[in-house]
Amino acid sequence: MSVDAVGTARRGRGARKAVRQERDITMLPALKRNLPLTEPMDQEQIERIDAASMDILENVGVVFRDEIALEDWRRAGAKVEGETVYLDRGLVRELIATIPASFTYHARNPANNLPFGGDHSIFAPMTGAPYLRDLDDVRRNPTLEDLANFHKLSHMLPAIHSSAHHIVEPYDHPISQRHLRITYSSMKHSDKTFMGMTTSPKNAEDVMEMCAILFGEEFLEDHPVCTGNCNGNSPLVWDETMLGAMRAFAKRNQPVLCSPFVLGGANTPASVAPTVAQLNAEALSALAYTQVVRKGAPAIYGHYLSTVSMKSGAPMAGTPEISLMNFMIGQMARFYDVPWRSSNTLGGAKTFDAQAGYESAMTLNAVLMAGCNYIWHSAGWNEAGMHCSMAKFVVDAEMCAMGYRMAEGVRWDDFDEAIQAVGDIGPGGHYLGHPHTLENFQRAFFMPEMFDNNSIEQWQAEGSVEITARALQRCRDLLNEYEEPTLDPAVNEALLDYIARREREIPAAAALNQDH
Repeated sequence: MSVDAVGTARRGRGARKAVRQERDITMLPALKRNLPLTEPMDQEQIERIDAASMDILENVGVVFRDEIALEDWRRAGAKVEGETVYLDRGLVRELIATIPASFTYHARNPANNLPFGGDHSIFAPMTGAPYLRDLDDVRRNPTLEDLANFHKLSHMLPAIHSSAHHIVEPYDHPISQRHLRITYSSMKHSDKTFMGMTTSPKNAEDVMEMCAILFGEEFLEDHPVCTGNCNGNSPLVWDETMLGAMRAFAKRNQPVLCSPFVLGGANTPASVAPTVAQLNAEALSALAYTQVVRKGAPAIYGHYLSTVSMKSGAPMAGTPEISLMNFMIGQMARFYDVPWRSSNTLGGAKTFDAQAGYESAMTLNAVLMAGCNYIWHSAGWNEAGMHCSMAKFVVDAEMCAMGYRMAEGVRWDDFDEAIQAVGDIGPGGHYLGHPHTLENFQRAFFMPEMFDNNSIEQWQAEGSVEITARALQRCRDLLNEYEEPTLDPAVNEALLDYIARREREIPAAAALNQDH
């Protein structure tokens, strides 16, 4: 037998197909939430945050370090002094009112299309890790092959709705050309929706051109297929790189996450409610700008939340204040009737340990109960985003599946039959052989595959294998079973031709001048 790239024996195609038939890798539909939301603010407090944010926009202003954006704002009627834009609340409200409250993400496999917004949520894996913990749990620099493996895992994990983009940074490829190979990997190794690189305006334009090759230019005009992310520089600054990338996506009618980058207590006030007011102002200024670029373009109220340790200055994940801010931001997004994004399964631990699990569970439950629509960083995040763990990736995905089941709410469709079973069994009996149990046992209670619930005797007899080792074995199994959802050969050739042309045009030495 041959050995594949991840160091495990490659099975024959028939054997892989037989295993795959036992393991259901069908993507879960977009989560339709049916639980009450956690909403700590009353209407007066919501309006107080809104008023404070509008005061910031009108009187403090937001810096747009981009001549094109400044001219766009002048034409839109905003007051512009130098690089500072002062936004009238009436103008802001008029602009954000044109953002679609919901839309459908279209994947290259139509079975993986996703309704989005309102009471629908989707899970996307983490991105941007400069290191990974690999199949031997070794922390090292990633390669393009490692990135492909994460895209393959994303394709095979049912609760993950997107292949994202640079889950890990492929260090074996020049920075200046990296976005092309990252985008191709997202498209090639999964037929789910994906994200697009926004590391420069030109990189974002390349992503849009590749999307046009994959889906067709006209299709992009009316169909969201790819998500961009643009981070603000808190407090109250948007730079030329992010604004140019934002324009590239909005002009092509593709959704952008408008994401202030919050380090609570460092680049925001050291208090929860004022932090949300500042973040809200920053997000609104970018959301409004997308509509200056193209009225009606989809846009997503975004943020990245962390709090800063006042002992060390290090960012922290899973703190109670992050949960409180998520609850409040969900309320503000619904107040403006726009979809919103948050982050999930975050951890600051250096290994896949108890800290990683506790912090991840804290953020998972908070974003679900806050009613988040685009739940990003849902698999693999650890060490404050410095590495993506292959073990944590698959366990996080199962945690998302568990959260998905919880947020679906209580099922009532079999209530009468189950109550009848109580009468059938009576006092002192058991339900294991009852027809209702036999019909419903697979869906009645979630049965985790990554968590061991056997007796300690059975666990010891099977080798006392802890969760990291079990998860890494799951990764190996999935990668061995993976079969590529083949691209149309003509489309694949066109994508490779585009990449080859752009790599000839972009000198690898430009890496020194590229934004990371």
